[in-house]
Amino acid sequence: MKRPITEIKQRFRSFLPVVVDVETAGFDADRSALLQAAACILRMDADTGELYVADSLEVDILPFDGSEISQDALKFNGIEDPYHPFRGALAERAALEKLFAPIRSEIRATGCTRAILVGHNAHFDLGFINAAAERTGVKSPFHKFSTFDTVTLSGLMYGQTVLAKAVQAAGIEWDQKQAHGALYDTQKTAELFCKIVNAHPLYQADTVEQTT
Repeated sequence: MKRPITEIKQRFRSFLPVVVDVETAGFDADRSALLQAAACILRMDADTGELYVADSLEVDILPFDGSEISQDALKFNGIEDPYHPFRGALAERAALEKLFAPIRSEIRATGCTRAILVGHNAHFDLGFINAAAERTGVKSPFHKFSTFDTVTLSGLMYGQTVLAKAVQAAGIEWDQKQAHGALYDTQKTAELFCKIVNAHPLYQADTVEQTT
């Protein structure tokens, strides 16, 4: 019987998949404020090789100077006042450093070379992360352009592309009242990604091409 792959660096070609969701004040990564970001660290079971959600982190972020803030976007994500002191929001640089620190630690611990962003419409989230990293001079641990997108994966797996419908089609609980918060959406996207990956296990490290 073949032994399942149990090291994440072997399963994903030395990439560490990290699930990310951002909440923003618009659609332009260079001009719209980044208001919230969350990340889920994924690990593999040492016996079965199944992927699971290990840790989650969320940061609230102050709009950068000169950024645009759409009231429609605030209404959508429920962040009524981005500057409200009770948010405990951090400046972009501090927020990114807080978000990236555990990701970098996990990259080192797993022997991966870099992180790869997993998201629902992943290039939207990666675009905002990349823009914020460039503005602040904080080096991002993520691959600059490659992603795993659960829109495509869930479309193939379940015939659904909307996050709420895909999650429910996968048999995962969904609470609409908590939707559109970065942490909740990230956790549900992470559960969805894990379920899809675990449905298609790979075996024996020597059957997986290891080129980068």
